[in-house]
Amino acid sequence: MKPISHGWCRALMVTLLLAAFCSAAAVAQESKSAPLVKELCRLLDQAKLDSIAAKDPSGSDHYVAALYFSGSQLLVVSARYVPAVLLNEKLDKQDYRDIYTDLNSATDRESRVFVMDLGADGLKARREENQPYDTVEQAGKMLVFDGDWKKQKMTEEEYTKAFADADAQYARMLSALLAQLKKTS
Repeated sequence: MKPISHGWCRALMVTLLLAAFCSAAAVAQESKSAPLVKELCRLLDQAKLDSIAAKDPSGSDHYVAALYFSGSQLLVVSARYVPAVLLNEKLDKQDYRDIYTDLNSATDRESRVFVMDLGADGLKARREENQPYDTVEQAGKMLVFDGDWKKQKMTEEEYTKAFADADAQYARMLSALLAQLKKTS
């Protein structure tokens, strides 16, 4: 039996380390939404609110609303709502929970985005052991961020991109809610 050359072993070791690093880096992305969720939850707790709503800057008839369960979850929905005047009136009256309910039943399903941030800690690409995972539903398609892209019939690259896109969209939604909360407090 021939001994294995040191060069070959070194090359194999470098390849394995690089593959492990790239895989871990793809799944362990930094969440853009995490610091925004932390601030939003702090302000909601401080104001003793369990819901908040705002106009979504993405369109004149788009709104975003959140339902907050202190310390455990944040449910955020964004959708187009027609006629917008109805939600504008509720927004003026600070009927945030009603707006949340209206957006959840919005008839324009293509514009609807629903985020279940279980843990109220921002989206995470990978499920931590014994912890719930986050989900995002957009235009009727559910994305489950549990780290198992194969179960969703995705490549790792597709999963990573889907997470980055969902996290960026969630961060925009949270920014609108934060702006509204700071304006009314």
